[in-house]
Amino acid sequence: MKLDGGLLLTLFGYFALMSLMAIGGANGALPEMHRLAVEVKGWMTDRQFADMFALAQVTPGPNVIIVTLIGYHVAGLLGAVVATAAMCGPTCVFAFYVGHAWERFKDAPWRACVQAGLLPVSIGLIAASGYVVASVAVQNVVAIAAMAITAAISYATKLNPVWIFAAAALLGLVGWL
Repeated sequence: MKLDGGLLLTLFGYFALMSLMAIGGANGALPEMHRLAVEVKGWMTDRQFADMFALAQVTPGPNVIIVTLIGYHVAGLLGAVVATAAMCGPTCVFAFYVGHAWERFKDAPWRACVQAGLLPVSIGLIAASGYVVASVAVQNVVAIAAMAITAAISYATKLNPVWIFAAAALLGLVGWL
């Protein structure tokens, strides 16, 4: 793959900005990642994005792996490194400085208000991410049923998600998903 500095700079710029807006973690920025990678830049299809998201969720480690996979898909190994550094770097620096200030004002009444306000924002961003992934991944009646059953089982039981992934993999292997 030919090294394209403009493409790497684009990856870095978009993911660095997204990192600062990802309240609740990388999944909070998932709708924007999808919009950028699929709709704006055309780097991948909806299906490729959904597959990368699924792979990022089943791999051990942080869910920010989706960024690494997008960077790799777009610009190879260097793209993976650039996208990951852009998503993690600015946030780490920001968290370092804000963490010190946050500790200094631990007894301030406004701190509790800020924390209480960030909770619904985080939940909303993650719900939007779930909607994006579901709308991309659900392509037929069997997929809709699998999603509904998965949601019900996840809500009602303490079943290890590995078993749900295994069942979904089986449905995929037989060609139903």
